[in-house]
Amino acid sequence: MAFSTRLLSKSRQLYGSQAILRQEHAIPVRFYATPTPPVSEGDQFLKNLFLEMKTKFEAAIGVFRKEQITINPDDPAAVYRFANVMKMARDKAGSPTESERISEFIAEETEDIKDARTYFLTLQEVRIREGLVDDLGIEAMMMDAVDKVEKEIKKPLMRDDKKSMELLKAEFEKINKKLGIRQEDLPKYEEDLELKIAKSQLEEMKKEAVEAMETHQKREEFKDEQVPDVKSLDIRNFL
Repeated sequence: MAFSTRLLSKSRQLYGSQAILRQEHAIPVRFYATPTPPVSEGDQFLKNLFLEMKTKFEAAIGVFRKEQITINPDDPAAVYRFANVMKMARDKAGSPTESERISEFIAEETEDIKDARTYFLTLQEVRIREGLVDDLGIEAMMMDAVDKVEKEIKKPLMRDDKKSMELLKAEFEKINKKLGIRQEDLPKYEEDLELKIAKSQLEEMKKEAVEAMETHQKREEFKDEQVPDVKSLDIRNFL
């Protein structure tokens, strides 16, 4: 922990020195101030928007300063804890859940896509981009269903073709039944998705923390320090 504490101490000293220098060389603004022009409605809107975002950001940071996070993506309890902390932070900031964010992103990415095949291929790209794993092989089953419907209607399946899309929906219901997926279980699937995303985020945090510590250890002043276990780091000390 000494290693990480010294890193934090150095950064605080540097920031403190910069703040003091800025104060020593500051010129009182009132000697050069000009009359403040009237605030337009647009400026006031932007000001209010900024203040609202600032308030939400500070509320979210307040959660991270209070709640402990263990950077251990291999521990289910740590992943569950991290997911809950993220949920608390989102609630404080009024932000959407990860599932809602991905749904909104998908809606934007697929808005102008006309055919079903391209739509589902785009969903696959989004999944890969988000670092999610298709454990059940559902994507392959969906594409097989698209193939089956297109073979039946003898043309590309278009999303605005309501009759043909009903055929695809029926095929998807067969897939859900085969996999044991029920409509009433959707909240549980969403929770599982949040946990997968939390695990992915912890893995990224661990990777960045390890890289940062290894980089600093190469510096002369830290070469004799032992690199701490990432799991022992308390993020609250760095906020």
